[in-house]
Amino acid sequence: MNKKRILVLAPHTDDGEFGCGGSIARFISEGDDLYYAAFSLAEESVPPPFPKNILETEVKKATSTLGIVPANLLLFRYRVRYFAYHRQEILEDLVLLNKELNPDLVFMPATHDLHQDHSTVAFEGLRAFKKTSILAYEMPWNNLNFATQAFIVFDENDLNKKLDALNCYNSQKGRNYVSEEFIRSLAVTRGVQIGAKYAEVFEVVRWIL
Repeated sequence: MNKKRILVLAPHTDDGEFGCGGSIARFISEGDDLYYAAFSLAEESVPPPFPKNILETEVKKATSTLGIVPANLLLFRYRVRYFAYHRQEILEDLVLLNKELNPDLVFMPATHDLHQDHSTVAFEGLRAFKKTSILAYEMPWNNLNFATQAFIVFDENDLNKKLDALNCYNSQKGRNYVSEEFIRSLAVTRGVQIGAKYAEVFEVVRWIL
C-alpha cells in the first residue's frame, strides 16, 4: 500500500485523540505521514490550579505518545468558543494547510457537532478540502446522532497508545468522558458492531478512490 499523508483537524487540543487516536496510532505504525492541527489551546477554559499554557505542554506530550513527530504538530491560537467570529481566518489557515500538505485523507469533527468551535472547523474544512477524502470523527458527548458509516479497526497496542495519549491531559481529567473505562468500552462497542476487537467509527463526508 502506498504511503498516505493524513491530516487531523482538532478544534481544541485532545479532540483528535478522542475522535481518532486509535486510528492515528495504527496509521503511524503502518508508516503513514500524520499531521495534527489544533486550532485553540483553550487557555480561558483551563481549570485552576493549572497554568494557562498547560494544554500546549499536554498536546505536545500526547501527540508524541501517539508517534506524531513534533514538526507535524501545528498549533493555532484562536480563542475557545469564538471560532465563529474568525471563520475567514480559519478558512485561510485550512486552505494553506491543504496547499502545503496536500493530504490524502482529512479527519475532522462532524458538521452537526454541538460545540460551536467544532462545527466551525468542520464547515470551513469542507470548503478548504473540496477535493480530498474526509472522515468525520465521533464525539458522543457532542453528537445527538451519528451515522456509523465507516469503521477503522485497530489492535490493543493502538488502543493503549490512545489511552496513554489522553492520560497526558492532566488538566482535563475532571471530565467524565476522559475515563479509561469509557474510552475502552466505546472502542469495544464499535468493534463488536463489525466483528472486531476494537474500532473507531466515522461519518463519510467524502470518499475518493
